[in-house]
Amino acid sequence: MTKEELAGKIDLTVLNPAATVKDIEDLAKKALIYPFATLCVPPCYASVAARALKGSPVRTSTVLGFPLGYNAVGVKRGEALKAVMDGASELDMVMNIALFKSGELRGVEEDISGVVKAVQGALIKVIIEACYLTDEEKLRALEISVNAGAHFVKTSTGFGPKGATVEDVRLLSKGSSGRIRIKAAGGIKTLDEALRMIEAGADRLGTSSGLSIVAGLS
Repeated sequence: MTKEELAGKIDLTVLNPAATVKDIEDLAKKALIYPFATLCVPPCYASVAARALKGSPVRTSTVLGFPLGYNAVGVKRGEALKAVMDGASELDMVMNIALFKSGELRGVEEDISGVVKAVQGALIKVIIEACYLTDEEKLRALEISVNAGAHFVKTSTGFGPKGATVEDVRLLSKGSSGRIRIKAAGGIKTLDEALRMIEAGADRLGTSSGLSIVAGLS
């Protein structure tokens, strides 16, 4: 795997609540070095990132319902419409874990499908926050994401008590049977961790350490 191929699997991420416009603009320049798949930024900076990346192969991504996901059903759809209007083409939405844990699976699916239908053409990744789920629940969340028309199921926000694990990626990859892609995120800081996630079945990685990870590939 070349550095460019590895970078093409990474969403270079900056979701620090204290991130500034200058931080986003500086990271956008760095995202072009290899280049990365996307630059993932807070929703308020989607237009800043899109403007800085205009004309480049690096896409803008942002988050919906982040980081807890328990917005009222329909709120994330509004967030998605605004994000796409601002230039984002990939959206990472947090699944409504509260409804999921309550057994309100129809509401969870409607929340996701509402976003998918509202912004057709955008790529939707569903963050299931695996650290709160049993293996059975992880696979159920994957099925809901597939049924709702999402393009990726993502392990974690990176803001929970635990991030991505190789075991979770392997479980989701096997359960997906090629119907949906897998994104690993949360705590991926080294090249070795990144390569193990990819080997386990991750099609995309989310990390703020993307520059050092790719630079470490010989």
